[in-house]
Amino acid sequence: MSKNFLSELTGSFATPALENPTGVMMEAAYRDLGLDWRYINCEIQPNDLANAVLGAKAMNWCGFNCSIPHKVSVISHLDDLGESARIIGAVNTVVNRDGKLIGENTDGRGFVESVKSSLELTKKRVVLFGAGGAARAVAVELALAGVAHITIVNRNQERGEELSKLVADNTSAGAEYHAWTKQYQIPADTDLVINVTSIGLYPNVDAELDIDTDSIKSSMVVADGIFNPPETRLIQTAKTKGCTTVNGLGMLVQQGAIAFEYWTGKTPSIEVMKTALSDALDITDLDSTDLESTEK
Repeated sequence: MSKNFLSELTGSFATPALENPTGVMMEAAYRDLGLDWRYINCEIQPNDLANAVLGAKAMNWCGFNCSIPHKVSVISHLDDLGESARIIGAVNTVVNRDGKLIGENTDGRGFVESVKSSLELTKKRVVLFGAGGAARAVAVELALAGVAHITIVNRNQERGEELSKLVADNTSAGAEYHAWTKQYQIPADTDLVINVTSIGLYPNVDAELDIDTDSIKSSMVVADGIFNPPETRLIQTAKTKGCTTVNGLGMLVQQGAIAFEYWTGKTPSIEVMKTALSDALDITDLDSTDLESTEK
């Protein structure tokens, strides 16, 4: 009886890639289901993205994730897009379907899954910082989940206005752009505050959003898409205000689980993925650091 020494390949294309622990949790989930699959974390510069995609296709990778700064630019190198990725205009998961590379987006769905245990999203008001690929995904999926209004706060006016128009034109939620030219004051009627910028991402862990922290109220749920470190300055500040907080680890696990299903057709163990992350990031209890949420 012959043995099969050919592993199925998946991975991630990003820069920087150093701080990304996705491979640890994905390979743990592969092992848990007895799959001979690998997840390779790759540092890919923007000018090398086209060749990287061609290489993955030539090597018959089953798929790969795209992170900063490739979520929008990768689209021109793919064969087609799934429905949510087409609306969002950004891709974080690529699936090899019969030799064709199809772009999907699990960022927003992963975020909604991670936050909805802390907040019933229907008719809520959201302030979202950022207008890049991940922000687009989160905004669209929140709107589809039933939030009433999203305020997009971003330095770049063109991108901010584009995202607010995208939400307003494609969903039933209201949306508007607010310029981020000075310290931002969060409106008192806000239910959910979200950071989907890279401010505070390792290694710049001391970087803080330019917001008036006095405008953060205990009634608000505060979420950060950053997973490394698990507790950004924003999350730390929100905790001191008595807020319910949700960090980027929840989004990471949930979007990873959706990608896992796209690639393998199987459902991974969320608990196995959580445990692998806790070991990789030296966290003794992921639940206490908001993998799902921390209730006030």
